[in-house]
Amino acid sequence: MELIILGVTFFGFLILGVPVAFAIGLSAICTILYEGLPVAVIFQQMMSGMNIFSFLAIPFFVFSGELMLHGGVADKIVQLAKNLVGHIRGGLGMSNVVACTLFGGVSGSPVADVSAMGAVMIPMMKKEGFDTDYAVNVTTHASLVGALMPTSHNMIIYALAAGGKVSIGALIAAGLLPAMVLMVCMLVAAYAVAVKRGYPAGKFPGWPEVFRSFAAALPGLLIVGIILTGILSGVFTATESAAVAVTYTILLTFFIYRTMSLQNFLRAAAKAVKTTGVVLLLIGVSTMFQYLMGLYEVADFAGDLMSKVSTQPWMIFLLINVILFLLGTFMDMAATILICTPIFLPIAMKAGMDPVQFGMLMLINCALGLNTPPVGTTQFVGCAIGGISVGAVMRTILPFYAALIAALMFVTYVPAFSLWLPRLLMGYKG
Repeated sequence: MELIILGVTFFGFLILGVPVAFAIGLSAICTILYEGLPVAVIFQQMMSGMNIFSFLAIPFFVFSGELMLHGGVADKIVQLAKNLVGHIRGGLGMSNVVACTLFGGVSGSPVADVSAMGAVMIPMMKKEGFDTDYAVNVTTHASLVGALMPTSHNMIIYALAAGGKVSIGALIAAGLLPAMVLMVCMLVAAYAVAVKRGYPAGKFPGWPEVFRSFAAALPGLLIVGIILTGILSGVFTATESAAVAVTYTILLTFFIYRTMSLQNFLRAAAKAVKTTGVVLLLIGVSTMFQYLMGLYEVADFAGDLMSKVSTQPWMIFLLINVILFLLGTFMDMAATILICTPIFLPIAMKAGMDPVQFGMLMLINCALGLNTPPVGTTQFVGCAIGGISVGAVMRTILPFYAALIAALMFVTYVPAFSLWLPRLLMGYKG
C-alpha cells in the first residue's frame, strides 16, 4: 500500500503541474506520514543526501559552464567549426553540429550549449536561407553531446546516485567515444536532410584560415584537456578539477580573450547559483525518495517484473531504455538520474552491463528527454531563439531523433564504446 501511495502521489503531483523537485518531496512526505515514521526522517535524509564532499564539483562545473556561455567563447568555436566543415553540403548545419560538440565539451551543459550556439547559429542559418525548423533541430539535438563531456555535472550526480559502484574518472573517460558517436550520427542526419532539401555548400576558406581560427579557439578547448589530464594523471580529483575549470575559465575570459564584462560575470554567477540551488534541492528530496524506494525494495520488484517479460539481456536493456526515455520526457535530467539509477542499475548489472556503460546509457536517455515535450528544456530554448513553435519543429524531427536513437543503440549493445578508453587510460577492470 505504501508503494502505491508513493507512486500515485508522485505522478499525481506531476500531472497537476507541480515542479518535479516538490512533487518528489511531497510524495515522500505523504508516504512517510502514512507509514507513521518520524517527520525528522525527512530532514535527516535530505541533509545526508546533500552533505557529500564530491557534490562541490557541481557548483564549480555549473559556474564554469556559465562563464564560458557569457564570456564570448562561443564565437571563436563557431568560426572554427564553420572553417572546418562549412564547405560541405548544408555547411552551416554541419558547422552547427561541430560547434555544439566543441562548446558542449567546455560547458558540459546541453542547455548552456543550445543557448550559446543557438543565439549565434540559428539566426545565421535563417539569414543564409536555411529553414528555421532545420536550424532549430540541428542545434537542439547536437547540443545534447554536452551531457557526455568531462565538464558535465550530471556525471557527478550519476556517480553518486550509483552508490560508489563507479569511478568519476572512469565516467569522464567513458563519455568521450559516445560523444563522438553522437556527433557523427548527428552529422549524418544533418547532411541527409540538407541534401534532401537542396541546401547549398559553402566555400572552403583555406588551411591558413582554419589554423588561425583553431589557434583562436584553442585556449577555450584546452579546458577539456586540462580536466582529463589532471584526473587521469592523479594530479587532482574530479572535485578539484571543477575548481581548476572555474579558475582557468576566469583567467581565459578576463585576461586572454578579454571578452568578459563585470555585468556578464555577475549574470553568470547568478545563473550558476540558481542552477546549483535547483540541483541540490533535487538531490535532497531525491535522497528521501531513494530511502523509501530502498525500504520498499522497488529495485527488486522492478527486476522481478522485467524478468517476467523476458530473461534475455538485450530485451531487458531495451525495456530499460524505453522506460528511461518515457520518464525523461516529463522529468528533469538530474531527477531522472537520481530516482532511476538505484532502481535500474542493479537490474542492468545483473543482466551483464557494466555500471560505467549504464551511466552512458542513462545520460543519453536523459538527454533525449531534454529534447522531447512536455518538458523538453533544450527544445523550448531553441524554439524561442528561432521564433518557431514546438509543433512545427516536431513535424520534421524524425531524422535527428533517429540519429540519437542510433547512437543510444551503439552505446547500449557495444560495450567497447563506453569501456575502451577507461580501460586504456585508467586500467579500469569493469
